[in-house]
Amino acid sequence: MKNAHLGDLAVSRIGLGAMTMAGTYTTGGPLDDSESIRTIHRALDLGVTHIDTAEVYGPFHSEELVGRAVKGRRDEVVIATKFGLVQHHGDTQSFATDSSPSNIRAAVEGSLRRLDTDHIDLYYQHRVDPSTPIEETAGAVADLIAEGKVRHFGLSEAAPDTIRRAHAVQPVSALQTEYSLWTRDVEAEILPLLRELGIGFVPYSPLGHGLLTGQIRSVDDFGDDDWRRTNPRFTGDNFRRNLALVDEVTAIGAEIGATPAQTALAWLLTRGDDIAPIPGTRRLARVEENTAAADVELTTDQVQRLESLEPAAGDRHDEANMATIDR
Repeated sequence: MKNAHLGDLAVSRIGLGAMTMAGTYTTGGPLDDSESIRTIHRALDLGVTHIDTAEVYGPFHSEELVGRAVKGRRDEVVIATKFGLVQHHGDTQSFATDSSPSNIRAAVEGSLRRLDTDHIDLYYQHRVDPSTPIEETAGAVADLIAEGKVRHFGLSEAAPDTIRRAHAVQPVSALQTEYSLWTRDVEAEILPLLRELGIGFVPYSPLGHGLLTGQIRSVDDFGDDDWRRTNPRFTGDNFRRNLALVDEVTAIGAEIGATPAQTALAWLLTRGDDIAPIPGTRRLARVEENTAAADVELTTDQVQRLESLEPAAGDRHDEANMATIDR
């Protein structure tokens, strides 16, 4: 698989998000750690070198799984993880935004232990902490880089001014934010800024929280405790409108024998070699399908038709989660 470039960090064009391995989406039955580990191994065999996790996934379970899965293959993998949504107070943890230097110091030690490694390749601030100046957070990560515990600094869901301020203290290698055929907000301001500063872009949820796979047609396809049941894009008229977008993607993919998921990922790969999506799955068959998108070639006409599709109807998060992004 070809590489993308996140600053001076090379990663596979398509990575693997490990959030679902900790049960963030419950549709599809109970968790199976053995299958999750097989899925990571298969991804590595297929040329994936970029695995994304976070301490809050589980919490902690996803990092532990990744650590177990890459044991003996650590030099094949760029491991990305995140801090800032778990507060560490001695032997106790609570869940709140905290990117203070002392909390980062506690967080990195836990992540290193769970991942069973001596360094984290890409360490993201998971959400911007309004109580801690971004300069302090960037400085704390710079210290970890100087110590060799972290190799590269990343931000997630940060606003343009925040990105500039952080980058002035410690160069930012990557920004992680939602981007797909149904979420294209970043094209107006974020992507031009990243390219100005030489920062790579890692789209999360590149398959629209599963909708762009073409496998979801009703909220009845979700488990009772699946958070998508209350997401604005999966409810009421918004859901019906968004299914029409999926139908268009499906039709275009059918012209070249590609699945809707492969078509959506292939479109993202046309956006530049500084873009490295991380579709998430815990299923071996899905990782095979997703990584095959790296070989899908869209025609100029198909790319234009995909770009002309209307983005999704509805906010991408509920009100509480929308308040935590773009700040």
